Amino acid sequence: MPDSAGSPANGGQVTGPAWYAPKRWIYRGGRPGRAAKAMNAFTAALYANGVLSSSRGIRLEVRGRQSGKPVSLPVVVADYQGSRYLVSMLGSEANWVRNVRAAGGQATLVRRGRHQVRLVEVPVDQRAPILRRYLDVAPGARPHIPVSRNAPVEQFELIAAQFPVFRIDDR
Repeated sequence: MPDSAGSPANGGQVTGPAWYAPKRWIYRGGRPGRAAKAMNAFTAALYANGVLSSSRGIRLEVRGRQSGKPVSLPVVVADYQGSRYLVSMLGSEANWVRNVRAAGGQATLVRRGRHQVRLVEVPVDQRAPILRRYLDVAPGARPHIPVSRNAPVEQFELIAAQFPVFRIDDR
């Protein structure tokens, strides 16, 4: 069953495969619940050690804006026109986004080694094609972004302000 964009007819909700509902449930309110935190920690460790075969999965480490301690989570890297990007599937209020902004974009990517990077926020008017590419490479994000991955880029323009995108630059 193909996923479809949220529309006024369905209350703006993403419709799609049955597995969307549990994915949205474990991230109720745009925050990872206990189950999501456990899965994220496990997945981050697998990505960092290169155990999972996907070359797009990586562990992001950023300094916590309140604790000052490193916070890590699994992320999927989207490639677009020769650059690499991270996208917040949970929007602007995701803790990692707030931490990256507070850290001035300074972060570490871990996958079979540690790589210091600077995450540069992409202007809203440039995000749409990157968001579309992200949904192609990150199927787990599809339940959280209210546009079908097959939608025209114009539909992504309508939601681009809600989903921060960061270009990965080497430090």
